[in-house]
Amino acid sequence: MKDVTAAIMIQDDKVLIARRKAGDRLAHKWEFPGGKVRDGETPEKCLEREMAEEFDIVVSVDKFLGESIYRYPHAAIRLLAYRTYWISGDIQPKVHAEYRWVTCRQLMRFDFSAADIPFVNKLTGFTGWTG
Repeated sequence: MKDVTAAIMIQDDKVLIARRKAGDRLAHKWEFPGGKVRDGETPEKCLEREMAEEFDIVVSVDKFLGESIYRYPHAAIRLLAYRTYWISGDIQPKVHAEYRWVTCRQLMRFDFSAADIPFVNKLTGFTGWTG
């Protein structure tokens, strides 16, 4: 099972989501951005690295919010979600087709990857993560 991170980044009552490019595994699915944890890397350092690589921004990773385990046909993953804060930089998506800032209520309108859905459900039913 591979550990993968997800940034739950909320700013001005909106959360950052990103859509995977055509040709990717899970193409066109929406997700909370993040990536695979490398050997010897903490999940927090992974998120810092991935957000810099994928969006050209600096983030601060805060508290652990939970995990979601899902077995895709190509791999089993453990998705580790963290409250993440945008520190600096202008978002420049490099590996995603697009990104959006949406309210928690709007999350249900998007076609999320299966591993991300438990966090969509938590965010749409629980607003305590905005602090």
